[in-house]
Amino acid sequence: MPIFCDTVSHMKTTVDIADELLRSAKQLAKEEGSTLRALIEEGLRCALAQRTTQEPFRLRPARFEGQGLQSGVREGDWDQIRQLIYGGEGR
Repeated sequence: MPIFCDTVSHMKTTVDIADELLRSAKQLAKEEGSTLRALIEEGLRCALAQRTTQEPFRLRPARFEGQGLQSGVREGDWDQIRQLIYGGEGR
């Protein structure tokens, strides 16, 4: 009676890798007595682990004291606001 396995241990795929990156990876694998496949798998595991453990970016609350725009300043008039901030400098 044949035995069937529910999981696939290896899958073949094709990827495009920049020539110089591939040469460097092959050289490193050779120097370490490893294989390109092992190096690629290690890199993918590291990239996946980093992304799953990284906290999502959260913008902290920012509050400002004051009464809003100065009198006489029109909201959205960036030229006027820039002039008030820099006083004609820094353009």
